[in-house]
Amino acid sequence: MQLRKENILIVDDDVDILELLHRHLQSWNYHTFKAVSVKEAVAILRDTKIDLLITDLKMPEIDGSELIKFVSEHYPNMPKLVVTGYPSVQDSLAAIKSGVADYLTKPFTKDELKEALTNSLLIPKNKHKKEVGILKEKPKQYGDIIGNSEKINQVIQIIERVKNNKATIFIKGESGTGKELVARAIHYQGKFSRAPFIAVNCGAIPENLLEAELFGYVKGAFTGADTNRDGFFQAAHGGTIFLDEIGNASLAVQSRLLRVLQEKEVVKVGASKAEKIDIRIIAATNSDLQDMIQKQTFREDLFYRLTVVEIHVAPLRERKDDIPLLVDKFLFKYGVEYKNRFVKITPNALEILQRYNWLGNIRELENVVQRAVIMSDNTIDVEQLPEHLKYSFDFSEDKLLPLKVIEKKYIEKVLRATGNNKTKAAEILKIDRKTIRQKLSE
Repeated sequence: MQLRKENILIVDDDVDILELLHRHLQSWNYHTFKAVSVKEAVAILRDTKIDLLITDLKMPEIDGSELIKFVSEHYPNMPKLVVTGYPSVQDSLAAIKSGVADYLTKPFTKDELKEALTNSLLIPKNKHKKEVGILKEKPKQYGDIIGNSEKINQVIQIIERVKNNKATIFIKGESGTGKELVARAIHYQGKFSRAPFIAVNCGAIPENLLEAELFGYVKGAFTGADTNRDGFFQAAHGGTIFLDEIGNASLAVQSRLLRVLQEKEVVKVGASKAEKIDIRIIAATNSDLQDMIQKQTFREDLFYRLTVVEIHVAPLRERKDDIPLLVDKFLFKYGVEYKNRFVKITPNALEILQRYNWLGNIRELENVVQRAVIMSDNTIDVEQLPEHLKYSFDFSEDKLLPLKVIEKKYIEKVLRATGNNKTKAAEILKIDRKTIRQKLSE
C-alpha cells in the first residue's frame, strides 16, 4: 500500500536517534515534528494535528509511558509507536495495554521502522469515539489572547488596526481582565515585534522613585545617584513601553509624560539636555480617569494625549462563552507545570464556572483552576471548587444590628462586587474615596 504524507511527532531525549528517525521519515515523504521532552511534545500536540506518535519510553523528568497515557486519553484515535533502547516485558505489556500499535527495540533497521510505521498507520480509527480531556479543540488564539466571544473579536479587530503604527493607545478595563496581554499582542503581532517591549507597573514603584525609573537620571541628581542611568523610556527606544496603572502616577510624572508625548523627547532627572526617542506608548488603568480629572489628580491634557486609540477589555462576566476555552488553557498550563497533572473537568463543574460572575476576572478564574488541579486526582468535579462559587441563598439577618455594623457590611459587599475598586465603590455609595478609606480604617 502506498504511504500517505502524515504529520508524525517524534519524541526522544537522544538527539542522534531523533535526527535518524527524522531523516528516515522525511525520505518517505512524511512531515515530522521533533521534541526532546514530554513537555515539548505536549505543546506540539496542543497546537498541531498529529497523525502518529513515535516515542521513547525512558526520558528524564516525565517518561514516555506518561506521554502514552496522556495521548491515549486525550487523543484516543491517534496511533502510537514505541521505540526504546531498554526493552522489558513489563514495559511491553504496559505499552500494549495503553493502546500502542507497535513496539521497536533499538537498534533497528530502516526496513523494520518502515514496517512498524505502516502497521501503525493502517490501524482502523474509531470515527465515533470522541477525544476527551482538556484538549477537545484548538481554541481561537491571538498572541496570548484566547476567546471566541464578540467582545474579544472587537478587541482583536482594533489590535489589527493599530499594531503596525505607533499611535498612543489607552487600554481600560477592570483588574485581572488581561490588559497587559492586549498590550503585548499589539507589540508582538505587528512589524515592531523585534524591538523592545517594556512593561512598567506604575502602582508597584514608590512615588518618589517612579520619575527616576521612567526617565533615568544623571550623576548627582539626588542622593545615591552615583552614575548616569537610563530609564525605562530609553530602554524601550524603537519599541513599545506599557505603562500599567497610569492613574497612580504623580502630577510631576504626568507633566514629564506629557512632554514625551508632545515632543517625542525625554529629559533625565537632573539633566538639562533632552534626548529624542522613537517609541510607542500604551497606557492602562482600572481607575476612572474622568473622575480623577474632576478631582484634579489627573491632567486633562494628558488624558486626551493618551487616548488617541481606546481599547476596552470587557470583564469576564460579559464574555462567559470564553470561560471553557480559558479553563482548557489553564488546565493545560498547570498540567505541564505540575508534570503529570493533566486532568479533565466535569460538565457540572464547568457549568458552575460559567455561572459565576468573576469579580476578579481572568486572574481569579486562573487561581481557581490552579487550586482545582492541585486538589483533584484525575477529574475536577464540583467538590474541588471553592464554596463561594456554588449556588447559595442570601438570608437577611433576623437580629437587629447597630448602624455602623450594617454600614460596614454593606461597604464590604460593594467593594467585593467592584473587585475592590474604591473609585467605583465610591460612585455606587455616593461618597468619595477618602471617606471609604476612613470608614475602613475605623
